[in-house]
Amino acid sequence: MDTHAYARWFRDSTPYISAHRRKTFVVLIGADALTGADLTSIVHDLALLHTLGVRLVLVHGCREQLDEELPDATFVGDRRVTDESTMRRITHINGRIRSQLEALFSMGLPSTPMHNTDITVVGGNFVTARPVGVIDGVDHLFTGRVRKVRTAPIHAALEHGALVLLSPMGYSPSGQVFNLTASELAADVAIALKADKLIAFDVLPHLKDADGRRVSGINPGELDTRLDDPSIGDNTANHLRALGRAVRSGVARGHLVSYLDDGALLAELFTAAGVGTQVSEKLHGMVRRANVTDVAAIVDIIRPMEESGALVRRSRDRLEAEIDHFLVAEVDGIVVGTCALFPHDKAAELSCVAVRESFQNQPGLRVGTHLVEAAERLAAESGITRLFVLTTQAHHWFERAGFTLATVDDLPMEKKQLYNLQRQSKVLFKTVESV
Repeated sequence: MDTHAYARWFRDSTPYISAHRRKTFVVLIGADALTGADLTSIVHDLALLHTLGVRLVLVHGCREQLDEELPDATFVGDRRVTDESTMRRITHINGRIRSQLEALFSMGLPSTPMHNTDITVVGGNFVTARPVGVIDGVDHLFTGRVRKVRTAPIHAALEHGALVLLSPMGYSPSGQVFNLTASELAADVAIALKADKLIAFDVLPHLKDADGRRVSGINPGELDTRLDDPSIGDNTANHLRALGRAVRSGVARGHLVSYLDDGALLAELFTAAGVGTQVSEKLHGMVRRANVTDVAAIVDIIRPMEESGALVRRSRDRLEAEIDHFLVAEVDGIVVGTCALFPHDKAAELSCVAVRESFQNQPGLRVGTHLVEAAERLAAESGITRLFVLTTQAHHWFERAGFTLATVDDLPMEKKQLYNLQRQSKVLFKTVESV
C-alpha cells in the first residue's frame, strides 16, 4: 500500500466528510442497479455514508423486475397501465425487493464492511398518491402520481438515526395503492424534504461533451438539450429528468453515478474531481464575497500558483487585511476558487484568480470563468468601467475571457509606479458592461 497516497486521499476527503454530515441525500437505486453484481458494494458505501452522519432516504425501482414477470403489460408512452391484477403483482415484487435491501443493510459479519454497523431501515405510508387518469384516451387505472410527501415522519425517522427506504408506491386517502414511477418519486421526495442532494445510480457513468470528455458539471437548462440524445437510454433519460427537475425546484445538487463502477458514489462525493456528472444551477450562484473564515482555504488554493511563480506571494496577514476585496467560489460547501478586485478610480485590478487544481479544466463547471464573471458584475455595480490584469503565465486564458493585451503605460498611475520590471507581467484590459 502506498501510505503517502492513502494519507493524502484521506486528508483531502476530510472537508467533504465535514460538509456532508447531517445533510439529507435522496438516493435512487433503479431496477437495473438492483440486479447488478455490485449491489452489495453499493449498500456498503451507503452504510458508510450513514455512519458518517449523512441522512439517507433510498428510493428503489422495479421496472425490470416487472417487465420480466409481466411481459404483456400495456404502456402509453413510457408509462405502464396498471390494472388490479398488475397492482397485486407490483405489490408482491416491491415487497421482495424491499426484503432484499433490508437484508443487505442487516449484514454484520466480521468479514464485511458492515461489521458492528447497526442500521435501522424504516418505511411506511409516507407518500400520498393520486391516479394519473386518462392519457391519450387510455385510463391508466392504478398508475399514479405523487400527491403529497409526508415529510414530518420522514424527518423524525432520520433524526432518530434511521435510514428511510421507499418503494415506488403511494396510497390514497381511501386506502387504494398506486404504482408510481421511481425516478419521479425520488425527485418529488427530494423536493419535499428540501434535500441537499438527489443521487441516481445509472448504467451511464457520466455525460460526455462533443469531444468525448466527461462532463463533470451541468445546469438543468443544458441538461434538457441532452435528453433527446439517441445514445442515452430511456432509463437514463428518466433519471436525468428527475435530477434536473429536483435542482430546478431547490435541491442543491443532483448526481449521476454508475452502479457498474465500484466505489463511484464515494469517489463522486469525497473527491474534488468526482467521477460522475453533477447537476446544479450555474456556478456563479455559488460565488460570494469572502470572509475571514475563508483565509485558510484561499491560502491552500493560491499556494501552488505562488510556488510556480504565477502569483506574487501574499502573507496570511495581508490576506486577512485584504479579505473584503476577495470573492470565493464554493462547490458542496468547499471553497474551490478565488479572485480579488482592487479599485483604482474608474478601473479595477482583477487579481489572484486561482482555482483548486482538481477543479481546473472540468467541462461544465468553469470555476475560473464564473469567478471572473462575478467580479465583472461587482465592478459594474460599483461604477467601474474597465478591468485589468497583470499575468505572467495566463494571458491566453484571459484573452479567451475577453481581455485584450495592453501596455504598462495603460495602467492607472498608482499601479504603473508599482509595476515590477523583473516579473515582466503582461497587461490586459477589458471593458465592463454597465448594469
